[in-house]
Amino acid sequence: MKILRLRLAGFGPYKSEQLIDFERFDDDGIFLITGKTGAGKSSILDAICFALYAQVPRFDGGELSLRSDHCAPDDPTFVELDFSIGGQQYRVYRTPRYTRPKKRGGGTTVSQPDAVLEVRRGDEFVGVAARPVDVGNELSRILPLKVDQFLQVILLAQNRFQKFLLAKTDDRRTVLRTLFGTARFEQLESALLLRRKTVDGQLATVVRSIEQRAASAATQLRLPAVPDTPGLDWFDAGLAELHSELAAAAEHADRAAVALLTAVAGQKQVDDIARRQARRDDATTRLRALDAEQPAIDSERLALQAADRAARVWPQIRAAEQSAAALATAVTAETDARTRWAAALGDVALNGSNAGVMPDAARPDAGAPDVAQPDAGPSDTLTIESVRALLDGLLGRLGTLDDALGDERRLPALDTEIAGLAARVNAAADELVAAQARIDALPERITLVETDLAATTLVAAGEGEAKADLKRATIAREAAQVVVDCGDELTSARAGEAAASSANAAAAARYEALLSTRFAGFSSELATRLVPGQPCSVCGSAEHPQPSTAVADPVTEADLDEARHIMIARQRDLAAAHTTLQAIGARLSAAQATAGNLGVDELTVAVTAATASLRTIRAAAARLGGLTETVASLRADLAAATAGLVDVRAVRDAAVTAHTERLSHRHTVADRVTVHRGAFASIGDQVAQLEQQRDASRRLVDALDLARERTDADLAARSTLAVQLLHEGFNSGAAATAARLSQAQSTQRQTLVRAHDDASAAAQATLAEPDLIGLPLEPVNREPADLLLREASVARDDALTGHSSISERAGQLATVVTDVRRHFAASAALLVEQKQVRGLADVVHGDEPNTKRMRLESFVLAAQLEEIVAAANQRLRTMTSGRYTLEHDDTAEFRGTKSGLGLAILDEHTGRARATHSLSGGETFLASLALALGLAEVVTNQAGGITLDTLFVDEGFGSLDSETLETAMGTLDTLRAGGRTIGLISHVESMKEQIPARLSIVVTDRGDSFVEAQR
Repeated sequence: MKILRLRLAGFGPYKSEQLIDFERFDDDGIFLITGKTGAGKSSILDAICFALYAQVPRFDGGELSLRSDHCAPDDPTFVELDFSIGGQQYRVYRTPRYTRPKKRGGGTTVSQPDAVLEVRRGDEFVGVAARPVDVGNELSRILPLKVDQFLQVILLAQNRFQKFLLAKTDDRRTVLRTLFGTARFEQLESALLLRRKTVDGQLATVVRSIEQRAASAATQLRLPAVPDTPGLDWFDAGLAELHSELAAAAEHADRAAVALLTAVAGQKQVDDIARRQARRDDATTRLRALDAEQPAIDSERLALQAADRAARVWPQIRAAEQSAAALATAVTAETDARTRWAAALGDVALNGSNAGVMPDAARPDAGAPDVAQPDAGPSDTLTIESVRALLDGLLGRLGTLDDALGDERRLPALDTEIAGLAARVNAAADELVAAQARIDALPERITLVETDLAATTLVAAGEGEAKADLKRATIAREAAQVVVDCGDELTSARAGEAAASSANAAAAARYEALLSTRFAGFSSELATRLVPGQPCSVCGSAEHPQPSTAVADPVTEADLDEARHIMIARQRDLAAAHTTLQAIGARLSAAQATAGNLGVDELTVAVTAATASLRTIRAAAARLGGLTETVASLRADLAAATAGLVDVRAVRDAAVTAHTERLSHRHTVADRVTVHRGAFASIGDQVAQLEQQRDASRRLVDALDLARERTDADLAARSTLAVQLLHEGFNSGAAATAARLSQAQSTQRQTLVRAHDDASAAAQATLAEPDLIGLPLEPVNREPADLLLREASVARDDALTGHSSISERAGQLATVVTDVRRHFAASAALLVEQKQVRGLADVVHGDEPNTKRMRLESFVLAAQLEEIVAAANQRLRTMTSGRYTLEHDDTAEFRGTKSGLGLAILDEHTGRARATHSLSGGETFLASLALALGLAEVVTNQAGGITLDTLFVDEGFGSLDSETLETAMGTLDTLRAGGRTIGLISHVESMKEQIPARLSIVVTDRGDSFVEAQR
């Protein structure tokens, strides 16, 4: 893993945005991060840790303490880190949760955290995740180091530098497992333990299963107890004994079944005799009852015969009744028709001489028996022939009046048509006058529109020139406005240049003064370093009779750096002000030339006038099309009106002709109607009276015909009825009606007679059956046969129950024995597997017989730790002049704690190894540094491990003496050959002299910090 770039703002002491490119130090290999105490050196490492893990262990307050206290409410707070791992470059962006003042109103609000993770694809970064939780999950997959592990092997922060050296075995195992990917060995160990537990459980299950099946077998064998260790022979013997019992039970059940069959046969014979006796007795009883009912049945049979005769004569009775009713209706209709006819014809009916009366033969015959006689009809001299003659006369008269009635009905329509034609004549005359007036007015309108069109065309031709005038005026007005604006800007720029010049002069004077003071204080600074008896570094004398006194307020190198930076900044400000002033002057000259010495107000009036002129011209151009269309339309109207005048004149003449013709036809029709109307008010009234008389005559003719027809039908029906009554043996129609039965009554009596006959025949047939002849008169005794059958059935059921029970027990026991055989076979294989798995799991887990009490993963990691110790000792022996050597300690720890990853320090002065906690602060720093460098080297060389290309060390060098520090720096310098980049944070002055590549953190007068230089 390699840290490439860091960009942050509003984080810790950094208010403004800062960019740190760590790749610039690749050629140096080692660079120093310097600055005052509290300037923000460690905050750079905090920003890296926050970008990767969203936390900074150095702070207990969480994310709310990460935002810079120097930030304004609108200032951003973020960290953006570019890093590479496994040949792939990533960029992570984070913002913390922090409290800020509300933009509106009082109080504060909490800004929620945000995060974005991107991966580089070609020349651009592509998004991977965009929420803090998703970014955290992706980073966990990309960088499999937890924050504590990261701080132990890559970013050795304050108070955590020596943590890996002093860690306990379990903590050290966690770090090494992640770095070397040995979790698979722990998974193997867990799998073996799980398999051991599984095999133990399976074996215990087999034993419990055999015991449960032994208890089940004892139940089937009816044994009071189960042997302590039942073997397979015990199960087989029990099964054989139960099979013997089953054979005996089957033989007993067969004998009981034969006895039951014999008893059933005897019982069936007795039941058959009893059944036949019951049938015989039942038939005898039914036959006696039927004989007692015979007289009533004979009476019903005679009634049915009379009803059959009445049914045959009933249609003639109904026909006679219906014909009598029809005759009465016809007589009534004839009387009504006579009355209506007399009322309609008046004198014509009273003076009729050829009227006749109904012939006597047509009257109802009184000789028909028991049939009601209708009342006699009218007996005047009116005959049907005379009425028909009168009807023919009426029809002839109506025929002659048909044409006259049509003429009378057409007169109103003719009057309406004549009035319409008169209106058409008047309308045509009016339209002729209006058409002539239009033709007279159109030439004058055409002349006026053509004059307007010519004037408008002349105005519209000036649009191009008007546009050019408007554009020139607009550009000139804008330039005049620029002249006004540049005047104020020029004044401000001149004032700014003067202020920048004054500030630059003041900054230069201050720097020169501080430099002079610094040079003047060199002698006093040298005097503070003089040691009695030691030679002076300037003159070489060991005596120092008059050392210079210290300056009251000495100037430090940091003061000079700050003054120099301020001076450079003021020079840049002066150059920028001068550039701004020149740009404004150039703009002002160009604008004055364009405006032509005219003011904004004058040019505004010109723009307004040009705009109005252009608007007028465009309005004229818009009217051209409409005026052209109007001229064409008016000319077309004139041509159409001229052509239409001829058509209108023709329409008027046609209307006058049609009106004259219809008026003459009306007079002719009216004369014909007057001739045929006679004394009536109208021909319609005369026709209505004649139609009424015609209808009355027709009804009377129809009534006379119907009465004659119904009289003849009534005589025929009476004669037929008398003949049929005599034939069927009835003396009158009333007797036949009384003998008649309804369909329901007839069906009921027929069913009664038929049921009696069928029941009598069935009883006689039953008594004649051969099986019922010769039976004993007394009922047969069934109790002995029933008793024998019950006893045989009970014996058979008991035998079957016993056999079924033994058979079921034998089947269940056979299943148990089969299961037991399978379990005995399985237990043998499980015992072998249990022994093998248990021994292997104990050794892998660090239990007996593992005398080292070292687990498999610890054994693998111990080999890696030995390589790390070997790599670390190459540097530790150099830095400690061969005194100290790290040792891998795999001795068993107390109280059964798992071992294998311990560390000890061998002191060559004593020749004995001791705990790493016994080292002094400087010794601990050297050992931790050597161990961290060795760890990085081994991880890098391991295939599949994480390559650690960047290492940060925060403080710790101040605890070393100058000679040891020199040795440690030499050791760090050798790491550059491996391509690593190491960043050191320290206040030690000698390190500043030895490491040329620096990252300086400067604190401003406001208290916030910024990164000044990167080399």
